[in-house]
Amino acid sequence: MRTVKVPLGDRSYPIKIGNGLLPRLGGECRRLNLGKRCAVVTDRTVGPIYAKAALASLRQAGFAPVELSVPAGETAKSLRTIQACYDQLAKHRLERSSFIVALGGGVVGDMAGFLAASYLRGISFVQVPTTLLSQVDSSVGGKVGVNLKAGKNLVGAFHQPRLVLCDLDTLNTLPKRELRAGLAEVIKYGIIDDAALFRRLERTLPELLRLDAKGMAHIVARSCQIKAKVVAQDEREGGLRAILNYGHTIGHAIEAVSRYGKYLHGEAISIGQVAAAKISRDVLGLGQAEVDRIEALFAQANLPTSVRLAKPQLAKVFATMKLDKKVSGGEVKFVLAQKIGQVKFGIDVPKAIINAALK
Repeated sequence: MRTVKVPLGDRSYPIKIGNGLLPRLGGECRRLNLGKRCAVVTDRTVGPIYAKAALASLRQAGFAPVELSVPAGETAKSLRTIQACYDQLAKHRLERSSFIVALGGGVVGDMAGFLAASYLRGISFVQVPTTLLSQVDSSVGGKVGVNLKAGKNLVGAFHQPRLVLCDLDTLNTLPKRELRAGLAEVIKYGIIDDAALFRRLERTLPELLRLDAKGMAHIVARSCQIKAKVVAQDEREGGLRAILNYGHTIGHAIEAVSRYGKYLHGEAISIGQVAAAKISRDVLGLGQAEVDRIEALFAQANLPTSVRLAKPQLAKVFATMKLDKKVSGGEVKFVLAQKIGQVKFGIDVPKAIINAALK
């Protein structure tokens, strides 16, 4: 088992990464001195596979868990779902000392985290991410929330988990499309902070797609290390943390315009990252050879690298980007690459350059 520490003073927590960790969930929670009552929030895809083991582990450790099952998919990440969960938490009499376990992918983690941040003005929660994307990204860093019709993650909070437990065995039941989508976030870490990681991905991607155990453990741990380092320096996205959104400004807009149905998050940010590389070339002088390497790696992962948008759709993408959380003074601010492994944030980009990158 590998452990990565997120250093945030009295709110520091470990990310534990390894195989066979789900049966240890109860014991790990017991170490945190949490209250007896807890809720395991999962969805209707993950729950039938892993909820039984999670609940059994918690009971064995002396907890009294209840399962809260929510619909699967991005469209379930709504205030309506949260309201239904509040009612369940109240019905089962969860208290200030109680805690929530998020068992599932990024949607479940974001929702369960927001539930924990807001119920009784904040209770503890534990992340048990079951997808590659959630293990390397959304489960770490404390950004939790839900979507509005206007856009993604527009209602939320910063609420750090007490523990992140990444059981790599859960990736064995992950559909290949979801695995590839998770790799989009791993590639992002290479682009923003670690050229050696990017080179490793270029070299070992076929093995990773076959779930090579040693390779997966390395990329999950390395991704978590990079995110932990950034979060420790800028927990509430006042500056540096913006680099984690490389490719996401356009990606989130594409998700919203397609009504969270056509593209998985990783697929949308794959398109966004390739577009950001082209914008980086035109604005910061990123070399064409590096743009080509970035596009080739996403293509090698069998991820989309471009999108066909009719004029009305393109207009909607620009309108949605204006609602992005990183907008300042009405202007969209971009994260762009100077070279693979190094980015700059807070950059204004002319609309014509964004247009050209999306064509």
